Amino acid sequence: MKRYFSFIVLIFLMLSVVLAQEVRPTKNLIVMIPDGTSQSVLSAARWLKVYRNEGTRLHIDPYLSGSVTTFSSNAPIGDSAPTTSCYMTGVPQQAGNISIYPVADPENDLVKLNRDSAYQPLATILEAMKMEQGKAAGIVATCEFPHATPADCASHHYNRSKYEFLAPQMAFNNVDVVFGGGNEFVSSAMKEHFQNNGTTYIQDDKRAMMNFFGEKVWALFGERAMPYDLDRNSETTPSISEMTEKAIEVLNKNENGFFLMVEGSKVDWAAHANDPVGMVSEYLAFDEAVGKAIEFAKKDGNTTVVILPDHSNSGFSIGRNGLKKSYSSLTLEELFGQLSKIKYTAEGLEKILLQTKPEDFKSVFEENTGIELSDEKLKTLTSSKNYKVEDYTKAANANNLTHNIIVLLNSKMPFGFTTGGHTGEEVFLAVYHPQGDILKGNVRNTEVHDYLYAVTGLEKSMKQLTGEIYAKHTDIFDGFKYSIEGDKDFPKLAVKNKGNTLEINAFTSVAYLNGKPFDLGSVAVYIDKNNMFYLPKNLVDKIK
Repeated sequence: MKRYFSFIVLIFLMLSVVLAQEVRPTKNLIVMIPDGTSQSVLSAARWLKVYRNEGTRLHIDPYLSGSVTTFSSNAPIGDSAPTTSCYMTGVPQQAGNISIYPVADPENDLVKLNRDSAYQPLATILEAMKMEQGKAAGIVATCEFPHATPADCASHHYNRSKYEFLAPQMAFNNVDVVFGGGNEFVSSAMKEHFQNNGTTYIQDDKRAMMNFFGEKVWALFGERAMPYDLDRNSETTPSISEMTEKAIEVLNKNENGFFLMVEGSKVDWAAHANDPVGMVSEYLAFDEAVGKAIEFAKKDGNTTVVILPDHSNSGFSIGRNGLKKSYSSLTLEELFGQLSKIKYTAEGLEKILLQTKPEDFKSVFEENTGIELSDEKLKTLTSSKNYKVEDYTKAANANNLTHNIIVLLNSKMPFGFTTGGHTGEEVFLAVYHPQGDILKGNVRNTEVHDYLYAVTGLEKSMKQLTGEIYAKHTDIFDGFKYSIEGDKDFPKLAVKNKGNTLEINAFTSVAYLNGKPFDLGSVAVYIDKNNMFYLPKNLVDKIK
C-alpha cells in the first residue's frame, strides 16, 4: 500500500513538473526592452523613488522572475543588434547583425553554426505572428525607428548602420504601428507605400497621434532620436508611456491579436555617456510604460508581457572609490539628494547653457543642478568645445560640453562607472502571463526566444517560416532566366519565362508581373555580400 501511495505521489510530482513547464499561448504578446539597463539602474531608480516619497516599488517589481545571459554568436558581451535579434529569431548573431544568420567564426563561436547559412535573413517573431496568424504588429522606441533594437523586429541586414536598407524594410513589412523618432529616414518611396496601404504618417504632432482612431499609423518625432524624457516638452512630444498606451489601443483593434515591442532606447545612450541622471530618469519613464502594459494585460486576460534588457552597460554602481565617508555610513540623502536636484540630463543642460549669457552661467547652472560652480569649474565649462559626438557609444570619452557637465556632476554624486561601453553580466527578466506560465531562473537569450515562440501559439517552426519567406532567388528560379539589374545598393531582380517578366525591387514588398504590381506578402531582402535576393518561395508560381 505504501509503495502504491509513493508511486501515486511520484506520478503527481512528475505531472506537476510537466504542467509547470507548459506555456499556454495568449492572443497578444508585448515585449519590453529597456536597452542597456543593468540591475543597478533598477536599484537606483527604486531608491530615488524612496527619497522622493514616491513609494518603494517599481511597476516591474512584482513580475521579476529571473535573469538572462545575453551574448553574441562569437562574444560574451553583445550589442543591441545581435542580442535582440536572438530574442526575435532564436539564433545568436555577430555584432551589427540585424536578424540575419551570422558568418561562422570557428575559433570564437559560442554556438555551433552552419557556414553555408551565412547572411540568410531569419524570420522574426513579429513577422511570424503577422504572416501566419494575421495579427497586428507594432513598435515603440525613443530612438530613431531603424535603430538596432526596433530594426531587429522587422528588417534584415548584416550591418546595423545601414538605415537606408533597414528603414524601407520596416515600412514595406507593413508594421501597423510605429511610434518613435526618425523622420529623416522616411523616404518618398515609403511615404508612397503608406498611402497605398492605408497607413497614416504623422510628423511631430502629438495631438494628432493621441487623437488617431484608425488601425495603421506611424507617428515620428524629431529627425533622429527623440529627446530624453527629462528634457522633452510634454506638450509637443509624447512620453514612452503615452506611446505605449496608444499603440496598445490601436493594435488591439485587430480581432486576431497583436505583437508589440517597446524599447526604452536611451537608458543605453545615457549609460554610454556615464550620465546617471539620464539613466535613472529614462528607466523610470520606461517603468511607467511597463505599468500601462501590465494594466492592459490584466484587464485583457489574454496578453503576455515580457520585460528584459538586451545587455548591460557602463558598469554603473551605487557607491565608488574616492568618497569621503565609508560606504556603510552614506545616508539616503548623501546617496540620492544631489541626483534628485538635477532637472535635466547633461544633454538637456547643455542646450540651456548654450542659450545662456556668460554673466548668467553660474546662476542658471545652480538653478538646474543645485551645484554652485567654482571659478575653475566655470572656466572648464565655458571653454569646452561644443560639438555633437557622431557615435553616441563614444560619448564618455568625448571632450565636449556635455561630457564636461557629466564629469562635474558625477564628482558631486556617489556613483561609479567602469566603462563607457557594454558589459557582460546577466540582465534581469520579468514576465506577466495571465495563467502564470512564466519563464524563470537563469536562462540564455535563445531560451527567451523559445518562450516567446511558445507563447505565440505559432504552428510552423521559425526555421520553416524562414525557408518559406526568405528563400534564395537562385533556388526559387533555378532553370529560369534571371538577372540582377540597376543600382548596386537598390538593385532589381528580373525573371523571364514564357513571355512573362517578373520584377522585384530590393527592400520592398511590391513586385511586378508584366508591369502589374502585387504584394509579396513579405519584404524582399538583398544581400550584396553574396549578390543574393531572399524572397517568398512560392514566387515561382507566378511565372511558371
